[in-house]
Amino acid sequence: MKTIYLIACIAFLSLSCKNETPQQKESELPEVNAENQTEKKELTEAEKIANANGFGNWDAVSQIDFTFNVDRQGQNVAKRSWSWKPKTNDVTMTLGEQVIAYNRASMDSVPPGTDEGFINDKFWLLAPYQLVWDEGTSITVQDTATAPISQKKTKKLTILYGNEGGYTPGDAYDFYYDADDYIIDEWVFRKSNAPEPSMMTTFSDYQKFEGLNISTSHTDKVGDLKLYFTDIKVVK
Repeated sequence: MKTIYLIACIAFLSLSCKNETPQQKESELPEVNAENQTEKKELTEAEKIANANGFGNWDAVSQIDFTFNVDRQGQNVAKRSWSWKPKTNDVTMTLGEQVIAYNRASMDSVPPGTDEGFINDKFWLLAPYQLVWDEGTSITVQDTATAPISQKKTKKLTILYGNEGGYTPGDAYDFYYDADDYIIDEWVFRKSNAPEPSMMTTFSDYQKFEGLNISTSHTDKVGDLKLYFTDIKVVK
């Protein structure tokens, strides 16, 4: 097997995701009050966003395939395909003629950059779910904010990753979303929690795959950068 080094340029958005297999959290846990009556736990803002994007269907997913694409000024600069079995954490990457298969529990022989690429691309694909999957984070919510690209009024959720763990600790993400349907419209990535944006893009072209609501296209403010997904397939 040839060692390959993944494209680093614009294709990689640095992430602070944990390396464990994400496990679906209980979005609504029953609580019993003093009168022995059952009440539903109030959802967090992160859970509301995840649920609005079909998170309740994730537990039935046995495999998800997708191709991560990046165009810069109309020219494709990155393309790699993934097949992920979340219940076993088996991952297969196809990059050109190269195919690499591995399990995330044992990555000693995985070529450098491979798993970082998977974490990056999966984060873009399933960002609403990462809000409830990822540990070691702090979340704050702003009820009224201005989306940086569209300039429309939205709500804003900021997730800040801890300074330890993951591939790029200490990063922050600002999610701008609709107050009525909890669908993400835009986001800002701030490397190392810097006050100024490192990258900002839209969330658009939502499509449903076996109940998962996925944004398949992201563009920057001037339209020079387009990041998008093709060949999405969800198997239950």
